[in-house]
Amino acid sequence: MNEASQTGVRVRVAVQTPAHSGISEPLTYITPSPVPAGALVRVPLGQREVLGVVWGEAGGEPAGTTLRAVAAVLEGLPPLSAGWRDLVEFAARYYQRAIGEVALAGLPPQLRELGADQLARRLARQPKAAAPVEGDAPRPPTAEQAAVLAELRAGDAGVFLLHGSTGSGKTEVYLQAVAELLEADPEAQALVMVPEINLTPQLEARFVARFAPIYGPGAVVSMHSGMTNPQRLASWLAAHLGRARIVLGTRMAIFASLPRLALLVVDEEHDPSYKQQEGARYSARDLAVWRGRREGARVLLGSATPSLESWWGSRPPSDGDAGGRYRRLSMPSRVGAGDLPTVRLVDMTLQPPRTRLSAALVDAIAQRVARGEQSMLLLNRRGYAPVLACGDCGWKSECPHCSAYRVFHKIDRSLRCHHCGFAERVPRACPACGNLDIAPVGRGTERLEEELAELLAGVQRPEGDGGGPVRIARIDADSTRHEGALAQQLAQVHDGAVDVLVGTQMIAKGHDFRRITLVAAINPDGALFSSDFRAPERLFSLLMQSGGRAGRDSAWLAAQGSRAEMWIQSFHPQHPLFAALRRHDYAAFAEQQLEERRAASLPPFAYQALLRADARTQEAAQAFLTAASSAVDDLPEATAVQRYPAVPLAIQRVANVERAQMLVESESRVALQRLLAQWHPRLHALRRGPEGQGIIRWLIDVDPQAI
Repeated sequence: MNEASQTGVRVRVAVQTPAHSGISEPLTYITPSPVPAGALVRVPLGQREVLGVVWGEAGGEPAGTTLRAVAAVLEGLPPLSAGWRDLVEFAARYYQRAIGEVALAGLPPQLRELGADQLARRLARQPKAAAPVEGDAPRPPTAEQAAVLAELRAGDAGVFLLHGSTGSGKTEVYLQAVAELLEADPEAQALVMVPEINLTPQLEARFVARFAPIYGPGAVVSMHSGMTNPQRLASWLAAHLGRARIVLGTRMAIFASLPRLALLVVDEEHDPSYKQQEGARYSARDLAVWRGRREGARVLLGSATPSLESWWGSRPPSDGDAGGRYRRLSMPSRVGAGDLPTVRLVDMTLQPPRTRLSAALVDAIAQRVARGEQSMLLLNRRGYAPVLACGDCGWKSECPHCSAYRVFHKIDRSLRCHHCGFAERVPRACPACGNLDIAPVGRGTERLEEELAELLAGVQRPEGDGGGPVRIARIDADSTRHEGALAQQLAQVHDGAVDVLVGTQMIAKGHDFRRITLVAAINPDGALFSSDFRAPERLFSLLMQSGGRAGRDSAWLAAQGSRAEMWIQSFHPQHPLFAALRRHDYAAFAEQQLEERRAASLPPFAYQALLRADARTQEAAQAFLTAASSAVDDLPEATAVQRYPAVPLAIQRVANVERAQMLVESESRVALQRLLAQWHPRLHALRRGPEGQGIIRWLIDVDPQAI
């Protein structure tokens, strides 16, 4: 069939094309009659039939072009809105990905597989009747909460940064802000995002209890990768059709179809989990800000330790500075007038050699166990020990496929690589010299749990709490691997069935543990001198957030005659970061960090992107990046964008793939974006040429969170 014999309407359709194809724009198809932009269609792509989103009508094709026909239009669903399509188009352009890739990733997986008839049957189903929910009446707001809500109520649509200390009641502000919105507009919708899946169930329970009795059990839905495909489809349809008034989710929920979106809440907005690390490497927090402005909706970013970008973006006006684009709201006090935990620093250079837990810390934990209180120990390294080693020949448990050590897991006697997943049984003797005395070096959460059990063996719980020995629990990625394990373990902590909780950063944020009075950070020094300029910011946030788990129930604390404490064991207790932490002075820490970044021209005073290449050899990866740098020398923007030499990643080999990266940086976001957009076709050309020999893949990471 030639072009002249093809009649109908030409439409542009966003489909998911292979990443290496170089196709970034929607493809053109032909259909007998007009199809509205945003409609879902089935179209042929190669030998397959795939789901696509109509992106509008197309112009004329070159003479002789044969267009393929749209196979089916999925009737019964309203088209995806112009706002949703604009969000996808912006995300694709800014993060240097194809429109179809971003659009289709934003739709539930099961929807991508349904034909027109299957979708019609799915839409005809009646939602299952949900069990009645016990209501949760709004709590009277504190003076600080009331002031924040008044500012939100009075302000126009825009971005607000809620800087509230841990325990200040930020979640109650979210609940009441959503309640006011839904009451004022019978069709309005709200999106509430959290950084991690394990925080979704407890937040969902509070929102369901508050809103289901008023608006029905289907008014609140969740969206996260831990749900089954049918569950994700049901939630997406409820939001798209307007039945769901509130969507709770992780970063993927930023692409939920919400035709009447009026409020976006990003809880723990500082958390790096909002940055996608595979495929389209978008920041859900930053897209929430953009989407709010596009939709004319309020955006509420909340955190006790805001990201430095958001803190700078919310700075008040001063002499010669118009201030930031966000409005800063503050809640410095804890609900119930409870004090923030006292920070105690233990100088590990003054402890006996090989001390892992100081005697003073062990005694403090024992006293709390004896009073029926709970303690929490944070060690951000899972497993028993980070490496197994031979003292005779120097052999270490290196991974044969990665430039990293395999971690020793004592529970199942395995050596496991946390990068590629390769695991083996622990050898009986050193594989290199046969020495039987191979030993763990360093410490992970498994080993800390074991040592605590030994150190607290003689401590008894109070008789009023059932008596008996200390109950220690561990929560990390290994102990929560099975479905439902995390919820069960958290329930035990909340019910008081655990005396000492050991874990990684999974336990450090968002959880409202009422009986924890002591939090201890065991080995936080590694981030103090990291080559990553964001490491101090992440460490301060982690410590302040984890310390915030202590003393959250001030009435219970007073009844115990106790006080909340945070202990930090460090070989560098005089570091300025700890001085700010002792005062709970985030503002002072942020000011010091911003001054350092301004002097070094680092974000938020500059804009960055990483060009990464994966190859069979490190030489091939770096050669490709070097050629890529030279390929844009002729662009006008090249003088405004600094391109650094190619270097290996910190873990340069994973699963037998060598990885290298090149940092590009500019004080102008516009110049950087223009260079990246023009770089894309040249990178595809390099990949097909001699410079691309041995290259497995390349990618661009805009606004990277780790360098």
